[in-house]
Parts: sequence; C-alpha cells; structure tokens
Amino acid sequence: MIQDKYLNKLKELPEPVRQFGGLVTITIIVILSFTILNIYWGGGDELIRKMKIEEERIAKEKKLNEVISNLPSGVLVFYEGTDLYKLSNEQYEAVCKITKLIPQRAIMAAHFLNHKAYELYTINGNKIDDTFVKWDKEKNKCFAGYSVSGSNVGVNETATVTGEVLSFLSTGIDTRVYFIKNF
Repeated sequence: MIQDKYLNKLKELPEPVRQFGGLVTITIIVILSFTILNIYWGGGDELIRKMKIEEERIAKEKKLNEVISNLPSGVLVFYEGTDLYKLSNEQYEAVCKITKLIPQRAIMAAHFLNHKAYELYTINGNKIDDTFVKWDKEKNKCFAGYSVSGSNVGVNETATVTGEVLSFLSTGIDTRVYFIKNF
C-alpha cells in the first residue's frame, strides 16, 4: 500500500523531472559499480609503477631513434682513419643499444676464426639459435654474437661466437651489425 502511494506520486511528477531522476539514479549506480570493482580488482601502486617503467622505456627508445634518424645511410664506424662515417661516442652507444639485427654477412665473417661454430652452422642447415647485441658499460664497447647448435641434426654440441662490433650498417630504416671482431 505504501509502495503504491509512492509510485502514484512518482507517476504524477512531470516527465522531464522523472527523466532527470532516472539519469541521476543511473549515474550513481555506474559510479558505485566502478568504485566496487576498483576496490577488488584495481591495479593500484603496481599498475602505476609498470606504467612509469613503460613510459621511461618509450622515452629512451624515442631518444635513441632520434639519434639514429640523423645518421647517414651506409657503413658507420667509431675509429679514426677511415673515409666512412665516424660515430661520436654518444652515437656509438646509442646505435649499439638500438641495433638488434646481425645479418648473414657479419655471421659468416665471424665464422672464419671459430671453426667449430662454422661446422655446426653448416651441418644444421645454417640455423642460428640466438643472436645478441649489447653495450658493455665497463669497457664502453659494443659486443655482438650468436650461438649455433647441432641439436636439430642429432649433434649434442653448441658454440657461441662473440666479439666487439667494429662497424654498423645504417639502412635509413634501421641499423645492423656490419663487422664483428672476435679475435
């Protein structure tokens, strides 16, 4: 009975007032729902920490890309006595940190001094297991390398070749290791 009395009073209200009341009610329900969901499943501090780390990574990558976009296409070196483009120390470090590719040419040149790696590379169908390019802070040098194994052809051996990067190749789109000194 009391419910009917209140429902009748609500029905007697003008249409715009009822619509506004419905809008306010839905807004309150949505806000309360998200508040409850945030209490139980909100990321909080860890989510903020992850977002900051990602923002820092993006900013660092953007800075490195700016350095690389200003480099000419062709072979890039960091040592004196060459007609090729000479990198500054800052550019050398930036190029090393952004480079991920080691082309076939650099791998084949590094094979000459590691016969075991060459044999494994040949018998396994020229398959490279892993490649890496990394900056050594202590030595202020860039190192690159790769590992090969014969596991896919029944040979239980692995060889890793690593060496100092002496030059890079800038294609205008990316940079690649051009020559690895591994002796």
